[in-house]
Amino acid sequence: MTNFKYLYGPVYSWRLGRSLGVDPLSAVEKICNMNCVYCQLGKTDQLTSERKIYIPTQEIIDEIQQIPLHFVDYITFSGRGEPTLAKNLGEMIHGIKALRHEQAAVITNSSLMALEQVRADLMEADFVLAKLDVSTQLNFNQINRGETLDLNEIIGGIMSFRADFKGKLALQVMLIDENIDTIQDIASLAKSLHPDEVQLNTPLRPNGSKPLARWQLEKAKGFFKDMRVVTVFDAPPKKYTPMDEPATLSRHGNYRKNRSYI
Repeated sequence: MTNFKYLYGPVYSWRLGRSLGVDPLSAVEKICNMNCVYCQLGKTDQLTSERKIYIPTQEIIDEIQQIPLHFVDYITFSGRGEPTLAKNLGEMIHGIKALRHEQAAVITNSSLMALEQVRADLMEADFVLAKLDVSTQLNFNQINRGETLDLNEIIGGIMSFRADFKGKLALQVMLIDENIDTIQDIASLAKSLHPDEVQLNTPLRPNGSKPLARWQLEKAKGFFKDMRVVTVFDAPPKKYTPMDEPATLSRHGNYRKNRSYI
């Protein structure tokens, strides 16, 4: 079996179906500009907001070329950190789509979407899943723990991206004890951003926060009136066998100890 440095999975995703992960940042470290309390990968090793080329595009292309065609539903940029930190993200997506028929997705924490070049890179994707866990800077500092990041700038970035993006945009909301009481404000903010879908999640894999109950997410759905809303509990869990299990565990969390969701 091939040992991949930057690819992982495929995994069954409640949001994307059969998803092959691409990590555009690192084979060893978690590189991010947030230190979310609920992160399944633990504490951020390299806390940075610097965009640079972490992995040459050709190395990603070389690994992708080893994967059979028509293998998955989505090729998904995520992994061990924030994918928009990769300055060559758009180039990677464009290069992969030139070789493959699957759609490209990016799971982002939204932190850099205020940057024009980041929005341009994300335009290459078919599906962008953008994080929005909070409605106030105070909650952002408590939950997402970004490195000198401004929530209003993040919201403005999502809004600017939504205005031009022709693909599918989802807002991903991770609900825990610390923000569930603010769900009405989060819903109001989400409505102003006009996403195609809102995804209500709660941390089901081992991490620093306990998950909410199914009934709590069902109740939360009611605040997102006239919007398409799905929760992590709406799709039944499915077993999967990754190509490279160690690589998948290091980027996807310990799915063997809990339900198989991404």
